Amino acid sequence: MTAALTLSGIQVRLGGCEVLRGLDLELSHGQIRALVGLNGAGKTTALRVALGMLRPDAGHVLLHGQDIWPSPAEAWCRVGHMVETPAAYPELTARANIDNAIMLHGMDPSGCAPRVAQLSRALGMEAHLDQPVRRLSLGTRQKVGLISALAHEPSVAVLDEPTNGLDPLAVVAFRDELRRLAGQGSSILITSHHFDELARVSDAVDVLHHGQVIATITPDERDLEKVFFDTVLAADQQLQEI
Repeated sequence: MTAALTLSGIQVRLGGCEVLRGLDLELSHGQIRALVGLNGAGKTTALRVALGMLRPDAGHVLLHGQDIWPSPAEAWCRVGHMVETPAAYPELTARANIDNAIMLHGMDPSGCAPRVAQLSRALGMEAHLDQPVRRLSLGTRQKVGLISALAHEPSVAVLDEPTNGLDPLAVVAFRDELRRLAGQGSSILITSHHFDELARVSDAVDVLHHGQVIATITPDERDLEKVFFDTVLAADQQLQEI
């Protein structure tokens, strides 16, 4: 079966620096896959490439087996996404921002209204939907971004640090929502610094270091955080010995 999302041989240079060096990554149907790494490892750059927001210097990005270039905007509309700070118009209400995002995905907000209501209840957003975004806390704005990314039940979702600023109840609700989406066949690629969350929700965790995936960890009874740091330290030691 064709993978939901494939990054093959991705190379990116920014400001004279090689950020991604032949990155290979495959997201299967119904899989929740995490990308972890130290600051500067290239995680956000990889997600931007996956979404067609940044064209790589080399390599290919396939969405359901189709190269996203030369029509990256079409691919961007097909994928649920939240990368870096959630985009929002501060003077508009949370609901208006969510509706705008749904329309950008080519769907009618009225058709997604039950889904928006369901996500809002789960994340504790109901009381804030009709407030201007500028009045909302950072965590509540994060919820606006998550609802905007998931309201149309995308077949593929790409989420950068999705639990940043969320309260504990919202984190649990978000985790349950990811599992529900994956259970119906959606594929989800996330980044996070919260290893305990990744261990609970991910099927596989790729360690990105110096622009390459150096290991893939399957979360189980092992200490994910310890495995990550041992892997990174071993890679750095190997580089020093070359």
